[in-house]
Amino acid sequence: MKFSQREPVSRWMQGTVALLLVMLAVPAWAYLDPGTGSMIISAIVGLFATIGLAVKTYWYKIKALMRKDGAETAVCDEAQMDSESTADH
Repeated sequence: MKFSQREPVSRWMQGTVALLLVMLAVPAWAYLDPGTGSMIISAIVGLFATIGLAVKTYWYKIKALMRKDGAETAVCDEAQMDSESTADH
């Protein structure tokens, strides 16, 4: 007896089967009150605020990594001169 070799299943077919299985999911019959939607929205807003704060906190360090070494010292010198000029006024 000889076994025939099958061709491997294509990615398109795998994706189609996965999509059909998700669409055929059994309903949970769960109740979501109006407060749940508000809670989800506030969690998403909080996530974006946290990401924004992290980027703001590390922005100058990220910029320093992107620049050359000489440019970093020039930025520090400019910041120091700006702080001295505002202290005079």
